[in-house]
Amino acid sequence: MKMVDVGEKPKTDRVAVATALLRMLPATRERILAGQVEKGDVLAAARLAGIMAAKRTPDFIPLCHPIALAGVEVTLAPEEEGLRVRVQVKTVDRTGVEMEALTAACAAALTVYDMCKSVDRGMVLDAVQLEHKSGGRSGTWEREVPAPKAR
Repeated sequence: MKMVDVGEKPKTDRVAVATALLRMLPATRERILAGQVEKGDVLAAARLAGIMAAKRTPDFIPLCHPIALAGVEVTLAPEEEGLRVRVQVKTVDRTGVEMEALTAACAAALTVYDMCKSVDRGMVLDAVQLEHKSGGRSGTWEREVPAPKAR
């Protein structure tokens, strides 16, 4: 194993977007949106957890380069199945931020689970996926078709 040498690569603007779906009971989603969860503001905590996770990704993913992040945006939106987490990460660096975006999406979803597990242990973290990446030698990549819905 080795960490890939990116020292000779030019610094470029790079962006990655990742999403995750947290499936839950409708009543759980409504409690979150109404701010009626005992542990506090679930959405704010999840956003903060996502940002913190993006910054600490090399601590969790072996051989992942530490990257100076220019910005991390975490949003959570209600869907029929539960909540959709969306993370956008930006940098100007020699390597991409896909892992930071994916790690942040997972951490945000796990935070929702932790804060709501007392009312809905059956929640499922699902469909963690890269949606977009741009910058670098390989250019832009977009997910062409939505992932199939889990059942």
